[in-house]
Amino acid sequence: MSEHIFINGHKHVSHQHESYDVDTMKNRSKEFYKWLNSRRSVREYSDKEVSKEVIENIMMSASTAPSGAHKQPWTFCAISSAEIKSKIRAAAEAEEKETYSKRMSDRWRKDLEPLGTDDNKPFLEIAPWLIVVFKRVYEHENGEKHNNYYVNESVGIASGMLISAIHNAGLVTLTHTPSPMNFLTKVLERPSNERPFLLLPVGYPKEPIYVPNIDRKGLDEISVFYE
Repeated sequence: MSEHIFINGHKHVSHQHESYDVDTMKNRSKEFYKWLNSRRSVREYSDKEVSKEVIENIMMSASTAPSGAHKQPWTFCAISSAEIKSKIRAAAEAEEKETYSKRMSDRWRKDLEPLGTDDNKPFLEIAPWLIVVFKRVYEHENGEKHNNYYVNESVGIASGMLISAIHNAGLVTLTHTPSPMNFLTKVLERPSNERPFLLLPVGYPKEPIYVPNIDRKGLDEISVFYE
């Protein structure tokens, strides 16, 4: 069999896919679920150093995500600078204070009570790394503006893979989305085609660490089968 073919004048290469017998698939899928189910959002961090190479590998893992027309409309900004983290914390807490005191509904506050969260975000300085995900709404190519496709969907998938890669590395994170997040564009001096999408502190958990005693929805609550 040929190792490549051409479609619409573009080269397509042979893809090697690994398949498993039914029992192996069942076991692998069950173990993967159990492993992912052990992931928890963590709000208290150790300042223990994390290798830059690990962060690079995590971001490269996220970059393997599928995207609309393969435009890969994301930029991952990794921050270890204490000065920049301090600026991000100050700006984030200013927005969070407004959110908790003025923007947030009573029902929203009630829903957040079990999580023990408030407008104080020390993890933004304590965690050894922050990863800020930016979505690239459009590109400039040869002096022309070209929109990307399915940007939110693509960046959302990449963010999920980023969180899984962090868990795989034995580290913890938290999805932090202060609203609005425009301050991240200014602090990190990002170009006009990028919009902040998600902020993730990355590091080791503080010891001992405690997380909310909450459950995830069961299969019957999240799925519908048509057979």
